Amino acid sequence: MRLPYQRFLSKARLYVPGILLMCFWVNRAAAQLPAKQVRPRIVITADPELDDNNSLIRFLLYSSDVTIEGLVYASSQFHWKGDGKGTRWYVPGREYSRFGLNLCPCESWRWAKDERFIHDAVEAYAKVYPNLKVHNPNYPTPEAMKAKIRYGNIDFDGDISNDSPGSDLIKTLILDNKPGPLFIAAWGGHSTIARALKSIQEQYEFTTGWEALKEKISRKAVLLPSGDQDDTYALYIKPNWPAIEYRQFRGGPNYGYGAQLRASQENAGYLTASWMKEHVSSRGPLGRLYRVWGDGKQMVKDDKLDYFGLAGYTSDQLKQMGYVVWMPVQAPGSWLGEGDNPTFMNMLGNGLRAYEAVSYGGWGGRGDASQERRSVSFAPADTSAQGMITALSTMNSETNRDANGVAYPNFFPQAQRDFAARLKWSVTPAYAGANHAPVVRMEGPLQVLASAGEKIRLNGAVSDPDKDKVSINWWQFQVGTYPKQVVIVNSTPAQAEVQIPADALPGQTIHLILEATDRGTPALTSYQRVIITVRDKR
Repeated sequence: MRLPYQRFLSKARLYVPGILLMCFWVNRAAAQLPAKQVRPRIVITADPELDDNNSLIRFLLYSSDVTIEGLVYASSQFHWKGDGKGTRWYVPGREYSRFGLNLCPCESWRWAKDERFIHDAVEAYAKVYPNLKVHNPNYPTPEAMKAKIRYGNIDFDGDISNDSPGSDLIKTLILDNKPGPLFIAAWGGHSTIARALKSIQEQYEFTTGWEALKEKISRKAVLLPSGDQDDTYALYIKPNWPAIEYRQFRGGPNYGYGAQLRASQENAGYLTASWMKEHVSSRGPLGRLYRVWGDGKQMVKDDKLDYFGLAGYTSDQLKQMGYVVWMPVQAPGSWLGEGDNPTFMNMLGNGLRAYEAVSYGGWGGRGDASQERRSVSFAPADTSAQGMITALSTMNSETNRDANGVAYPNFFPQAQRDFAARLKWSVTPAYAGANHAPVVRMEGPLQVLASAGEKIRLNGAVSDPDKDKVSINWWQFQVGTYPKQVVIVNSTPAQAEVQIPADALPGQTIHLILEATDRGTPALTSYQRVIITVRDKR
């Protein structure tokens, strides 16, 4: 309140009840948070692709679940600013030489004058922060968020020759002594991250402590890439920092461009114009920033690869207008894309604990710690527009199975409903005016030792902050090293007995999930993962 002191006492009888009510709701929200929730430290680097914008909006709505250490503008092969000095740039095989185009060398590529999409998103967050804080007190202040914004190595595609404010920030974070991993997401190119590492190498490589420092950094930094969009991972990071973990996820929900092209019936409804309008694009300042098909917006004026904002035209008409149509036109208002979501959706505090290891899996998919790191190409073998459409259609298949033929769980409906709920929070000033996910806890450790052939009992506890009815389910997430199914017997909905198979070997793991879904609107789901490790019979 901004009342002068002289007026405060006379107004107190009017405001104190409201203050007490607000404190009640804030305390109620705090009381419903999972106990000892770990909030991973994360840096986002992003170029101004429209799906980066959409991923950023979703990410900010989950800033209560993570510790944001940086929001950094990055370049990529798809977007770079230029140095403003007339320097012309060209890298063979980039999109300006695909699709029959021959547009570079050029001074910049698809970078808007005074580009500020990160600032725009944080300013929209600031407008809704008072509402978000009511629903979850862990949301960071807008001031704290703004203080994390930097411009990285944005002048040219893949240029790591000089430091930048963004690379300096990442360098400082990599070198600090805070415990735990530092997750660094590359939604665009890796050049800003590569420059931070190169700057460290240049400063310390010929010192006596170099090997120890390099080992420390390699244990601490975890890269979360959306492919290698400027070749700096392949050309610098991987050869010089081979021990840095590089988490690539697969099998999870398809959040990318063209997700609707081969969406299952279960998922298709969450991509329609009607669902998007009701739950996303109509939801206040953040919803207005969110890009959908036919919204009248364009990343850069006269960008011939960005026709997504145009409504009422067929693909042939757009081609006649000079646009490169590399994805089939969709209904106005429908899903456009959030292709960078897999880099952070496993960071969320939904109880799946997916950030703890690449193999655990969550709403962002699952990685394999043993798989060879590879640089994902963004150019199909057929670089025509039709080749891109074919590649998107193939990539968007939802038939995801592991080497043992086990299907990955379909988390897309739960993720979309949770996203919708948080957007509802952003426009709802009263706690009681929106739904909140159930709280799932285990009465006991989350890491359990058990012998082969042993029967163990797991005791969970589920509550709902809105007093909604909750459906409870135990299931095995087959990402553990024991390859077969186990039998789960419920004695009560939140309690389960598990027979550890007699053929389970010492050291093998079994992942069990206690899942709870409420009957609110939209229905929200929380989890708690318990990991059973088979002990040596000795």
